This record gives sequence, C-alpha cells and structure tokens, in this order.
Amino acid sequence: MIAFLKGRLVEKTPTDIIIDCNGIGYQVHISLHSYSLIKDAEAIQIHTYLQIKEDAHILYGFIEKTERELFKLLISVSGIGGNTARNMLSYVSPQDLIQAIGSNDVKTIQSIKGIGLKTAQRVILDLQEKVLKLYGLEDLSAHVNNTNADEALSALEVLGFVRKATEKVVKKIVEQNPEVTVEQIIKLALKGL
Repeated sequence: MIAFLKGRLVEKTPTDIIIDCNGIGYQVHISLHSYSLIKDAEAIQIHTYLQIKEDAHILYGFIEKTERELFKLLISVSGIGGNTARNMLSYVSPQDLIQAIGSNDVKTIQSIKGIGLKTAQRVILDLQEKVLKLYGLEDLSAHVNNTNADEALSALEVLGFVRKATEKVVKKIVEQNPEVTVEQIIKLALKGL
C-alpha cells in the first residue's frame, strides 16, 4: 500500500496530478476539493489510497487525511466505487459530507450528481454510526429529523436565511417542543435569528 507521495508537482488538472518522486512520475486521481487545496508550489505531499482491481491499479490522492479516511468509508458501501466516491468528495466538501451522513441528511447526499435516493440512504445506513464514532459527532444523532423541521428550514431558506445558521435555531426549537407545527417553528425561528 502506498500511504503518501512526496515529490515535485509536474502537472495539475481538476481530476488528476502527476508527481515526480525521484524520477518516477505517479499519476494520482484527485477530487475537486483536493484540487482547490493544491497550491502551485513545486514540492507536494499527498496522502494516497491504492485501489487494486482486476484490470487496473488506480492511485487516489488527498491533501487532507480526513478526506482519505472518508473516501475509504465511502468505497466500503455497496455500489460505490472509487470514481463515485471521488465524485461525491468533488461535489460536497468532506466536512459537509460527514455532517450530512451524521445528521441523516439524505437530500444533501442525493443532490450529488449520480447519487440516487437508494444510494444516499444506503450511505447513511452503512456509515452513520462509523462517522459519528470516528469524528466524535455524537450530538448530530439528535439532529432534527422530522418533516415539520425540514419544511420550516426550506421556507426559511426561501426567505433568504442561510441554512446552517437556521438549522441550529430550528433544532433547538424542536428539542424544546417536539410537537411544534411548521408555522410555529418559522415564527419562533424568525424571532431567534
């Protein structure tokens, strides 16, 4: 297993890079997230994962260790291969994807190109417990999971409020009063924002 590469950055595209390590050029497939973090500096160190298939050996690279660990979790899910996992990490940042898995946010995962409802649900089902344990996100398991809260969040987003800011307020409202209606959530949230 190749854990990391350290060398000179020879070529960089949004999907892959070539690193010269003592005269050997390694082609490393990367996500758009890693691409955005790679500076145009000559020297580079990148965490890697070598996927061995019957017909190919593919080297995936990640600037952040967290992204590599999340990639390994994603490919452990049935139906998700290396390219799909890389695609997921290109559309959603690793932190947002961890947050979505931990908080049972099917919509965010399903918004990724090529990920349908069943795959999004399978990702959450297979990885939620691991993600919560690995990243110490126990508090996310109590995330607002009812339709009233989701509808209220969507309405507040339409009104121009940032979803991340409103999620905390709505979560608090629902925790204090689980039987609250959509209208009551919106009114209380508007007072709290």
